[in-house]
Amino acid sequence: KAYLSEKISPYLGKSVLEVGAGIGGTTEFLCQRDVSSWTCLEPDPELADKIKNRIETGKIEPKCHVLNGQVGDLSAVDVFDSIIYIDVLEHIENDSEELERVSKHLSSGGNLIVLSPAYSWLFSDFDAAVGHFRRYTAATLKSLTPIGLAPTRCFYLDSIGLLASLSNRLWLKSSAPTKGQIRFWDRTMVPISRYFDRIVAYRFGRSIVCIWRTT
Repeated sequence: KAYLSEKISPYLGKSVLEVGAGIGGTTEFLCQRDVSSWTCLEPDPELADKIKNRIETGKIEPKCHVLNGQVGDLSAVDVFDSIIYIDVLEHIENDSEELERVSKHLSSGGNLIVLSPAYSWLFSDFDAAVGHFRRYTAATLKSLTPIGLAPTRCFYLDSIGLLASLSNRLWLKSSAPTKGQIRFWDRTMVPISRYFDRIVAYRFGRSIVCIWRTT
């Protein structure tokens, strides 16, 4: 989350809509002092309540608020400097319709930011178990460009984590990582990726990030 924050924070602007906010794990890292308002849109009422609790207990900035619902529940006057989908779009079956719908809520010069798992050939039992419909590449994400937006950046992250995903796809075939594997990835592989991603110029990795801007 900290690594992701470094890469997309410059594109957030003052007002942010986070679609599929979960329990607020991404919110906690990305909602920084430069942001004036942050809306967590979460369809699951139990998860939405968990975000509210984290705001009330000070774990998440008080400038954040929670809306239990989906994009279709937004008002026409709800407009944001940026809209983010962090490990969410791959869970939505009609992804093109989703982005077209949400793009109407971007302000002039606003950014739509998507991070998703990369490469369809890495689709594994884990993807199926957590409800992924697909994985993406820069090309397949760009093909979803909504009317009135233009892609400005597409890049990959976590080049070393790509090797872990490949090993799971070919050998481990695990439907869920162990706590030990998660710790090893977070404490060892991601720091190496921070260095190696620059060496390979963000041309490949476990995750793909695409950023569109209103035209």
